[in-house]
Amino acid sequence: MKILHLSDLHFGKRLNNFSLLEDQIYVNQQIFQLAKNQKIDAVIIAGDIFDKSIPSADAVQLFDEFLNFWAELNLPIFIINGNHDSAERLSFGLNIFSHNNIYISPVYNGEIKSITLKDNYGNINFYLLPFLKPSMVRPFFSDEEIKSHTQALKIALKNLPLNKDERNILIAHQFVTGAVVSDSEEINVGGLDNIDAHIFDDFDYVALGHIHTPQTILRDTIRYCGSLLKYSFSEANQQKSATIIDITTKEQINITTFPIKPLHDMRKIKGSYAELTNRQNYINTNTDDYIFATLTDEEDIPDAINRLRSIYPNIMQLEYDNKRTRTNQIIDTSDINSLKTPIEFFNEFYQLQNNQGLNDAQMQIMQDLIDSIWEEQP
Repeated sequence: MKILHLSDLHFGKRLNNFSLLEDQIYVNQQIFQLAKNQKIDAVIIAGDIFDKSIPSADAVQLFDEFLNFWAELNLPIFIINGNHDSAERLSFGLNIFSHNNIYISPVYNGEIKSITLKDNYGNINFYLLPFLKPSMVRPFFSDEEIKSHTQALKIALKNLPLNKDERNILIAHQFVTGAVVSDSEEINVGGLDNIDAHIFDDFDYVALGHIHTPQTILRDTIRYCGSLLKYSFSEANQQKSATIIDITTKEQINITTFPIKPLHDMRKIKGSYAELTNRQNYINTNTDDYIFATLTDEEDIPDAINRLRSIYPNIMQLEYDNKRTRTNQIIDTSDINSLKTPIEFFNEFYQLQNNQGLNDAQMQIMQDLIDSIWEEQP
């Protein structure tokens, strides 16, 4: 059986006030074509379907179109809520959806929803574990001590009627200890939400969501498929992909990744304003990409980000890397009462802020300004 493993779609995502709706439609079309070409038998979405618990109308419409595609192919699709989703909203209509092979995890009630598919090798059991925190599990296991996320997940999984002779797949949306994160994930300080991967030992494959970087934990079959799009500039150098698992027997699980091409790539550029606006430096690049620009000019360029947008229309962020930004200067005011002229005080202040003194033209402008102020004093 060939199973497409997806997660972290984040429909409705906005990044630096840019809507990523067109980007998400673009990659969805690639996923649909991949499913057809590879003759997929089932689809997993391991959480974070939406970017917000109350999604926008556009996001809901996009999800509707997404589900319609799989329904038309009559493929079973297994969906759990992530930490960005509202479990109540996402599970709306789940009983009706199930008649069309769309299986959605319900709001957690102490039990884990399971669905069984059959192929030539027997049963494959899919367990839909929604995003959980200790506070969500405690009400249903009052006689258990549940302090950590690992304890909560271990107890939630403890009473599953798991047949170890059959193939068992767990779908989960948690932060497993050892996972490499990027800036776009919401991770608790100090690793309080860490899950020990050994609690998944009884499952043949664990389809994980939550971490946007594709990776495996402990073994190849405990896998984060990663997001289809880059959602922070810390992911700029990543190759995003879709994961397909091909399961025959319990011992034979093949994992293949297929690269995904974004509508707009996300990349960083660095140089002086003159270098970044030099046609020879950008002529052979995709200037429509989402850009993080770092200017190395010592002087701030007035309205730099809007001026750069004439070349890079989708520039998202701008920063400076120069003497001033590389040094955290402390202004010493211990000799504030010493006999110095106002222009000398200002020149010292400017030096501390910018790691260089006023030039002659700036010095003259400031002196004229100081003189005019002093003349107006009674």
